[in-house]
Amino acid sequence: MILSDFDLVNYIRSGRLVIEPFSEEIVRENGLDLRLGDEVCELQSVDEVLDPYSPSVDLSRFYRCWRAEEFVVKPMGRYLLTTVEYIRVPPELMAFVELRSTFARLGLLMPPTIIDGGFEGRITIELCGSSFPIKLRAGTRFLHVVFSKVSSPIQRPYGGRYQGQRGVTLPRLPLG
Repeated sequence: MILSDFDLVNYIRSGRLVIEPFSEEIVRENGLDLRLGDEVCELQSVDEVLDPYSPSVDLSRFYRCWRAEEFVVKPMGRYLLTTVEYIRVPPELMAFVELRSTFARLGLLMPPTIIDGGFEGRITIELCGSSFPIKLRAGTRFLHVVFSKVSSPIQRPYGGRYQGQRGVTLPRLPLG
């Protein structure tokens, strides 16, 4: 069951679903619009092989990160971005994350992203550029998050390596 605006507001008011900072303006008909943070990591085009199983990977050769109130998404560029909002999802919910449709209509793409029940932190997403440069500003309502109630509370809520992340979080390696 997908939660409506009424359900979402009640979950937030009860403290079961935490959104910080929270503003009523992010509540939509069937989800929440989360805002773009000011941290950007651009995936670099390099010939070096990244071994995600190696305990000594230096990710600085593969990502260029900075803070900016606005930045330009290069054509076909790939980026990791984060939300302003820190969220805490109760174990009876999960969520689907999508770009707001205006950004998708500009040709921006985002791989499917799921928020597991029990997750807490800021959301890190990958963004793929369009065929032309696009300027983005921090604070813009950028993602639409649709929350769904699972058939029964999750027995093993999320407790993985990205729990509690703040800001853009690069891959935590090595893979195990």
